[in-house]
Amino acid sequence: MSGIRIPGALRGVYARRAAAVGGLTALVGSLVLNGPAAHAAPPTPPDAATVRTYLGQLTVQAETSMDGYSRAKFPHWSTQSGQCNTREVVLKRDGENVDQDAKCAAVKGTWASPYDGATWTDAQDIDIDHVVPLAQAWRSGASAWTTAQRQAFANDLTRPQLIAVTDRVNQAKGDKDPAQWMPPLNSYACTYARMWVTVKHHYQLTVDPAEKTKLTGILNGC
Repeated sequence: MSGIRIPGALRGVYARRAAAVGGLTALVGSLVLNGPAAHAAPPTPPDAATVRTYLGQLTVQAETSMDGYSRAKFPHWSTQSGQCNTREVVLKRDGENVDQDAKCAAVKGTWASPYDGATWTDAQDIDIDHVVPLAQAWRSGASAWTTAQRQAFANDLTRPQLIAVTDRVNQAKGDKDPAQWMPPLNSYACTYARMWVTVKHHYQLTVDPAEKTKLTGILNGC
């Protein structure tokens, strides 16, 4: 090619095309490197098809009584490392640009609550929700567990059981199951149902008839 002379007009066309390609490449690179970061989240539950299988394997029966229940029977928050307990680990995991002090407490950060879509910059506005509430677990089989088993459940970072959400939304949820309460953000329904069933399946907890009907409807629409 070095021996071929390109007319000046054509050289201008080639130069403009090269500049355009270069600009597009730079733009794509900028989007890849500088685009909005994905929000941190709990461990991803299996897909809907797998979770529908899990749901079919759960024992269906009425919930048992609350006799003997107390949150103290589910010790939390456990120390995870150094001075960091489970709550602080979840705040760090689920937030963006989270700074912690010498005692591991979150002093700065941004948290996007997937239950309602709200964004917070003060950790005091955030609760760590047990996706399957402690009292719900008690009525579904955890009353027969040892304290050590209940502690593991209440501090489980491996399953999608703990999530940072708006405090008042978590308080509205209380110990309700999906037949009684679902996240206000409808777009999160499928994820929430997958998380709920995954946790109950792992811990071999039961579901009541209304709960199963609600979960089946949600998962069939995923």
